[in-house]
This record gives sequence, structure tokens and C-alpha cells, in this order.
Amino acid sequence: MILPLQTLLRERITLALATRYGLDPESMPTIAIEYPPNRRLGDLAVTVAFELARTLRKAPRVIAAEIAEAVADAGNMDALGRLEPTGAGYLNVFLDRAACARIWVSETTDANPASGQKIVVEHTAINPNKAAHVGHLRNAALGDTLCRLLRFRGAEVEVQNYIDDTGVQVADIVVGLRELEGKDLDDLRVIVDQPRFDYYCWDLYARVTEWYEQDDSRLTHRRATLQELEHDTDPTAAIARLLTDRVVRCHLNTMARLDIEYDLLSWEGDIIRLQFWARAFEILKSSGAVFLQPDGRLAGCWVMPIEDADTDATAAADNNGGATEPADADDDARLKVIVRSNDTVTYVGKDIAYQLWKFGLLGSDFRYRWFGTQPSGRPLWATSSVDTARPPNTPPAPPFGRAGAVYNVIDTRQSYLQDLLVQALNALDHPREAERSVHFSYEMVALSRSTARALGYADPEGDKPFVEVSGRKGLGVKADDLLDQMTSRAEQEVAARHEDLAPDAQRRIATIIATAAVRYFMIKYSKGKVIAFDMDEALSFEGETGPYLQYATVRARKILHKLHDRHGLKTTTLLAELATTPTAGLTDESGDGLWDLILDASRLDEIAEQAVRTLELSTLAKYAFGLAQRFNGFYHSSPVLAEPDEAGRRWRAAGVSYFESQMTRALRLMGCEVPERM
Repeated sequence: MILPLQTLLRERITLALATRYGLDPESMPTIAIEYPPNRRLGDLAVTVAFELARTLRKAPRVIAAEIAEAVADAGNMDALGRLEPTGAGYLNVFLDRAACARIWVSETTDANPASGQKIVVEHTAINPNKAAHVGHLRNAALGDTLCRLLRFRGAEVEVQNYIDDTGVQVADIVVGLRELEGKDLDDLRVIVDQPRFDYYCWDLYARVTEWYEQDDSRLTHRRATLQELEHDTDPTAAIARLLTDRVVRCHLNTMARLDIEYDLLSWEGDIIRLQFWARAFEILKSSGAVFLQPDGRLAGCWVMPIEDADTDATAAADNNGGATEPADADDDARLKVIVRSNDTVTYVGKDIAYQLWKFGLLGSDFRYRWFGTQPSGRPLWATSSVDTARPPNTPPAPPFGRAGAVYNVIDTRQSYLQDLLVQALNALDHPREAERSVHFSYEMVALSRSTARALGYADPEGDKPFVEVSGRKGLGVKADDLLDQMTSRAEQEVAARHEDLAPDAQRRIATIIATAAVRYFMIKYSKGKVIAFDMDEALSFEGETGPYLQYATVRARKILHKLHDRHGLKTTTLLAELATTPTAGLTDESGDGLWDLILDASRLDEIAEQAVRTLELSTLAKYAFGLAQRFNGFYHSSPVLAEPDEAGRRWRAAGVSYFESQMTRALRLMGCEVPERM
């Protein structure tokens, strides 16, 4: 990996600056490292001479020459090779190709040492009232990829999935069961375990929405049900507990198809029953972060002053189905209602309580119950408001929460509410936690018109090149339907290419390909871009797709297998013997293509760090695509098996092996496997 080498380079230059110019740590400039446009100009480039020109009152070319001389005088360059100053003032770094390659190709670790700070990542958070739809896949893919990247960088990561089991969406399903289906709790027990119960709820939700639209007075059923859910009143609460449990299990099965798992399911009902909000409210009041508005349109409301108020945002509907208190005066526009005049808590109030708990600032904790074992064997826990006995042979619940940093993966429409969480933490005098409370926002998912038609979606008229979806109206594509269709199409391609494989093997490979196709598509675009999912594009074996990356990796593995079959040379033996293998095939000009491949492959840790720092995971996807392109170019220009020189063949094979291991790691970071065939 390249980052340790970059760290070493910065250390050597820092020492040279301190020795040559007497710079102390406070006056030390940032040492930026770039990549020259042409490998003949070096492998790395340092621009620090430009930063120092004004301070030292010297030309950058002079400073660059002095730094290069000081670094050389210090000796012990290790794999750094040599530094060459340019007339323009750059410091070009020519790495020791053989030394670097021997180090990198032998690396076996997937991560940096643990950082000691636990990070909580909340993602997915689908309302537990119906089947997951295609839009939810982007949230889950981004959130899971972020978790994998954080772990790759050495962080301890706790994955939470928030379950809003008391909100308006669940209330509507309860209303539908009673008023439209005529079902009570006993009737529900009969149908919840039927296949795809979440599909049944999907259709019922659309019917309830239409039923409300026919007669506004019917909304009284929703309001009454919400009150009963908030006060945990049976049988309404019992119906909601049963249906949300089953729908959540359906969601977990859907996400497991994409190899997405969690550590904790956080249920909103437990936040209410354990009076987390009451505790948070006391903290907010005692600190002066909220106050009771005595008059005006917000009279009787508990409000929080907000920064950069947006009147449109403050009027946005909350998750309890009603808009926040109206605010048409300037003073009111700078206040956010936390508790309404009727004593009901707004959505942001519950979010504040949950965020305080995540950081260990609430002074209260959940109870925990065993929820099940996930496909990988990973345990899954759920919050509880009562003590629950663990099933036999299950481990005790780990300590949840108390995070050093929190990432909330929620779409961009929730940006205002997420900003309020940060403001609340600052108002409570927790600036460190406010700084480490991160909203990972992203735009929505639509469908290309061809994909919408293929999935049976009624193609509405319009001039947009994509089709928007609406779960409330039942206009959308269920995630499982999309995954089924993608797997079926991939299976047809696999069967055509590999008739010798048994149907089960074809299905297994198709599933791996379809998963990579979906997951890669969901992260390859900038998070701020609305994407139109297209099945044909996602499944293509050519272009910027998951299957293209898989194909390149399978090609690399085939080369290594053939090398063993024809020459009896195992990859482990090959790598172990590189220390004594002549290096001309790597260090000469004829080895430039091989060196380009190895150097690019070494950048995975740098790209992972950049992706997390910028929260732009498309950086990882585009890097992997570029690396696959470079490998395919190398494959055509530098044959491995046909290379007559033994040493050259070994170095090329080592480069192929390194590409294969790094691309496998990159795919794993994106939640993708490599099939045995393509």
C-alpha cells in the first residue's frame, strides 16, 4: 500500500526542512504529494518548494534542489529511491521499483491497525410498513460501503439500523388492516408468516392512501392510531409490534442478498417507552437550549433557536404526518419547534435524544434482546424497553453507543433536520460531538424508462429521461423484484457462456454478478447526483460496471492458474522468490507498463482514505474501474505466459497477482465477490 511510503517521504522531507532551514513544527508547511502526468517525470511529485518560496525568499527551483540534497545527505532512503529537483521547482520522486514491488506484492493485511475510536454508522432505516424499494438500495449500499471503508482503515464500526415503528407509515398499515381488511391481531398472526408479507403491506399502504384521499375525515383513524402507538396501547400496539417485526425481517432478508448486515436494530418505540425524550428534554431545558414560547403563532411550543433559518425547511412535514408549527414572522422563522403546543414531540426531538444516546451523552441506555444470527454468522441485536432472557448459547450483548463519531446516512431531503442535530449538540456545549456528527447525504434513485417497463412499471407520460417512484402511491419497484430480475438476466448470460456448469453453479455465479452490478451502480455516481438505474447498463461486461471489474479479476486468476499448470509455479512460491529474481523486466523501460500497474494497484489505501474524508464513495468505484482498465491494457501489451524470459515472466506474474489481490480487496470494500467464472 502506498500510504506508508508517502508517510515516510513526508517524514524525510520534514526532517530536511528542519535541518536545512530550522523550521519548527508550527511553521512547517503542508507537504502535498501529487502524481506526475508522465511516468518519465517520476512516480510522485512534491510541491513544497512553492509553498516555501515566499517565506524563504528563494526561487522554488533553488529550494527544491536544497531539499533534494538534504534528503540525500541524510541517507537511508529505503524504497523511496531518489529525489530529483526540476527547473520549475517540483521535487520528482523516482521510487525504487524492485524494493516497492517486493513489499507490496507480499502484503496480506486488509486494514490498518485499530484506531481505538468507535464509529457508529446508521444506515438503511426503512419504514417498517412495506417492502423495500429500489431507492432504499442506494442508502444501504452507500452505508455498508462506508462501514467497510472505515474498517479497512482500522476503525471499530458499529452499524445501526433505525426502525421507526411508531410513525405515520406504520399507523396507516394498522388502519388498513382494521378498516379495509377487517383484520384483528389474531387474523394478522395467520398471515404475517406467509411468503413476502411485505408485498401484501406494500399494496395495502397504497390502498390506505387512496382511501384517505376519498374522504379527509378518515384521517381521524390515523391520528387515533398514532396516539395509541405513542402510548403503547393494546391491541393497536400489539398489532404494530407484530407487523413491524415481520416486515423488518423481510427487509433484513432483502439486504442479506446484497451482503449487508447490521449490529443493532434501534426501535423508536423503545426510545419512547424508556422515556429517552423526557431525559433529553430535561437536558435541553436545563441548558437553555430550548425555551417555552409565550406568545405569537408558536405560543405554548418549546422551541430551539436555529442558525441560518430556512422558512421553507421549517415548514417541511415531519414523520408524524403533520407539518411543524407555521412561522411567517422573521422571529418565528428562526425558531424550530421541538415540542408542539399539544405536548407532542416533533420528529427532530426524538432524533436529538437518539443522537445524544449514540454519543453516550444521554445518561440512559436501552435494554437489549437477541434478534438473530445473520448469514455470515454475525449476531444481530435489537433494542428493548424490558429485560429479555437470551436464548441458550448466545453471547451477551456488547456495549452499544458511546461513539467517538457518528455518521447518519440519510437522503438530502433530511439535511435541515440533520443540521439541527449539530446545532443542538453545540447548544448543549458538546462542540467535539457536534463536529463529529456527520450527515452523509445523497440524492434519490429513479429508473430508466427501459428498466421501468421491464419491471412492469406503468410508464407515465413526461419529458424526463427517467421515471420517478412513489411508495405512498404504490408507484415503484420493489427491491426484491429488481434483484430477481437482475439475477435472472445474469443467469441467462452465464448459462450461455458455461453450458457445462450445473444449474446450481450457474445460479450461484449469476447471484454474485447481479449483486456486484447493483452495488457498483449505486455508488459509482457522485452522491449528489440523482441516478436512473438501468439494468442493461449495470449488467454489462463492458464499461464502468461491477461485472467489468469482476471479469478483469477472473482473467487475472486464470493467468495465475495457467502459470501453475504450464510451469508448475505456485503464486506463493513466485512471490517468495522475488527477492532473488533479476529485476530488469521491471526496472528497464520495457517494464514501465508493469510498474504502472503495480503502482496504481498500491493506491487502494490512499483512495479509501480519500473516499472517507470526502464522503464521495464514487472515488473508490472510479479508481477500481481505472485499475481494471490498466490491467486489461497490460494484459494485451505484456503477455505473461508467452514471455520467453523467465525473470520477466515472474515479475509480470507478480504484477498480475498484486492486481488480483488489490482488485479483490476493492470489490470487497464495495460489497462484491469475485465469481469462479464469468
